[in-house]
Amino acid sequence: MHERDGRAVIGTSSTASDTSMDQLSLRRNTQNISFVALVERCEKVMAHAWMVRTFVKHSEEVEEFPELMGIVRAIFDVSLALESRRHDPARYLRMLRTKFDRLRRAADEFRRLAPEASSHTNFRQAVISMDACIEDLQSVLDTSSDLLRVAR
Repeated sequence: MHERDGRAVIGTSSTASDTSMDQLSLRRNTQNISFVALVERCEKVMAHAWMVRTFVKHSEEVEEFPELMGIVRAIFDVSLALESRRHDPARYLRMLRTKFDRLRRAADEFRRLAPEASSHTNFRQAVISMDACIEDLQSVLDTSSDLLRVAR
């Protein structure tokens, strides 16, 4: 029998290994919560990207500038790849890391092509939206790398 929190406890013992296991468990739970929050953030960012995709896909300008379809295909590819991994944050974030460079290159190309296709405000705003999406997704990937480094 020993005391815990001022109460007598029979049949349990608190050892250093119990404490370290509790800390490890807490760190893993915090990490899981953080990864879930990152996935939720990505879902919101990808919703914005999807709206850019929809706008570009249905724009009249895409007929004269089929190169604009690069951003449409890249967003679709990333969304499809991430969708099936939504309930497994580690796999989701790994897939995002795998697909991110292609999406970034497509966004760079879209930024270059959009002004040639149209000077309309909608195209300028779509470029700004995609730049923000890329920036946010990069931040998520950086944060997930930091979390993994701390967990080790």
